[in-house]
Amino acid sequence: MELIFQNVWLIPLFPFLASIFLGLGLFFFPKSIRKFRRISSSVSIIFLSIGMLLSFYLFWQQITGSPIYRYLWSWVFYKNLVLEIGYLLDPLTSIMLVLVTTVAVMVMIYSDSYMFYDEGYIKFFCYLSLFTASMLGLVLSPNLIQIYVFWELVGMCSYLLIGFWFTRPSAANACQKAFVTNRIGDFGLLLGILGFYWITGSFDFQQLSKRFFELLSYNQINLIFSTFCALFLFLGPVAKSAQFPLHIWLPDAMEGPTPISALIHAATMVAAGIFLVARMFPLFQMLPFVMNIISWIGAITALLGATIALAQKDLKKGLAYSTMSQLGYMMLALGIGSYKAGLFHLITHAYSKALLFLGSGSVIHSMEPIVGYNPNKSQNMNFMGGLRQYMPITAITFLFGTLSLCGIPPFACFWSKDEILVNSWLYFPVLGSIAFFTAGLTAFYMFRIYFLTFEGDFRGYFFDDSKKSFSISIWGNLESNKEKYKLETKSLLYPKEANNVMLFPLIILTIPTLFIGFIGILFDENKMNVDFLSYWLTLSLNSFNYINSEKFVEFLLNTIPSIIIAFFGIFIAFCLYGPNFSFKKEKKKLQIQSKIDVLFKNFSTFIYNWSYYRAYIDEFYDSFFVKNLRFLIKIVSFIDQWIIDGVINGIGIFSFFGGESLKYIEGGRISSYLFFLVFCMFLFCLYSYII
Repeated sequence: MELIFQNVWLIPLFPFLASIFLGLGLFFFPKSIRKFRRISSSVSIIFLSIGMLLSFYLFWQQITGSPIYRYLWSWVFYKNLVLEIGYLLDPLTSIMLVLVTTVAVMVMIYSDSYMFYDEGYIKFFCYLSLFTASMLGLVLSPNLIQIYVFWELVGMCSYLLIGFWFTRPSAANACQKAFVTNRIGDFGLLLGILGFYWITGSFDFQQLSKRFFELLSYNQINLIFSTFCALFLFLGPVAKSAQFPLHIWLPDAMEGPTPISALIHAATMVAAGIFLVARMFPLFQMLPFVMNIISWIGAITALLGATIALAQKDLKKGLAYSTMSQLGYMMLALGIGSYKAGLFHLITHAYSKALLFLGSGSVIHSMEPIVGYNPNKSQNMNFMGGLRQYMPITAITFLFGTLSLCGIPPFACFWSKDEILVNSWLYFPVLGSIAFFTAGLTAFYMFRIYFLTFEGDFRGYFFDDSKKSFSISIWGNLESNKEKYKLETKSLLYPKEANNVMLFPLIILTIPTLFIGFIGILFDENKMNVDFLSYWLTLSLNSFNYINSEKFVEFLLNTIPSIIIAFFGIFIAFCLYGPNFSFKKEKKKLQIQSKIDVLFKNFSTFIYNWSYYRAYIDEFYDSFFVKNLRFLIKIVSFIDQWIIDGVINGIGIFSFFGGESLKYIEGGRISSYLFFLVFCMFLFCLYSYII
């Protein structure tokens, strides 16, 4: 067992080696390796599966009482500066290792079929393996320097994968937007790391928190400076986990292949920010102002993501804003000190959201032969509907993920989300109110997505590339700008269920979506006074004081308000988008009803515009930052070109013409020199006489 603990570094090494092998094959044998597509994907899947088995073994050892294991190598020696690299294995790390490897293996199996006919198939698996290895290295990091290195690797891989189809302008713009936005957060993270090193003299998580506490106890710390350092450090997770106001890259990241959306939104990139805040939780707890900022940022992000998701037409972007909202819940939980609830929701949400994104990939895969390969059509829920009868397995697995995200018992997210709702209400009722209201919105927009996609009639033929167009409003009625039409029934194609390779991950992911939530619930308080997850986390490096010893019956009673709110949201979604809603609604003729209709329509227009224009935040950034920056650059360019360069060029031109003039004067004749000398003396004397 000791040998395995000493070789934990093999877990990220296996997917890294797979990436290296595929990359070298593409570089040296670009044509030959394309004939071995299945073998290439199998290498990635097998190598990562080995890492997954090791992760499960280490997880079992950690939860059964094995001590925290840390191994460090000296990297840099310079005077008093010592940088170390290595790995840290505690229950938090082992949980994250299992989470990342299981979701990544399912995504790779799914991608084997989803991406099979893509020209960049092998390159995709090369990037995917590197992406997974970077995230595994991040969660194993024992200090801030090493975590920053892998943090940047995760960002680089996300850039490559979001822009995988870079020939599409929207994908190229999306990966640049994600890269630039995350660089803002990463710069803040770097400043925070350096600031805390200046305060404590350490990059190590445990030593940093310990020394900070000692200095704080003896009042040897400038709290204002420490608070700024903590806020700068928090800026990294704000960008990486798509928190307001650096969330703008997340919906555009849907330009990447759908399996990447599943991996980014479930277990890798967005989870990295939550993981870092959890790792630094002991330090943040010593700064109450920073904890308040974290909680409010989380609450605003949760509410903002939910409101923008209300009227999205793009299936993947609707799920993307759902991810943003759920990440806000996790950050809210950490900000109010509910460490276990935040990590609990990270786990349950990861499996549910991976299931939803892979299910959306199956839907898009089946829609493309019918409506075309343009994402504006194949991902547009206006062209879907009635897919349950054609894709029953995808529909039921998607429904399970939807019920989980809505917080319906006994699905996984119910247990974690309700714990966040109750704790936030007890901490501060305003935050609790925002969380409860967001829960109702979540139930509405998630079932809106489900009903528009899988229920009703299939609408894939209500379109024409050149002349016809239509849209479904926020309130469900189908409004056609042109006359609706249908093609001949004989020539119709209909969606079909995905193949078994793509269905296998969906079925497997339904298991944790159903049962993973039970790890955080205390069923029998007589035998043990804490639930499994709380017990595991108390063994970790970041042991915490909060223990959820609430009785199971009391917990269920406390969840009644949230369940009622969730069902109310589902009921509204059913009334507006359920299978029985018709394409045409009769006009109400009563005067009082027409006024209500006008008010209702104005409100729906406002919600639609709020959602369509992404709460106008992108437009604000474009007007205030992008355009002003471009204007400033033009001014600087003008000054540089015409003033700075103009002065230099003017001196050069003057010197040139001065030299050209003097060469005619200095001809080498003494008579000429005497003439100019006498002439100049005459002018000088004349000037002196006049003065």
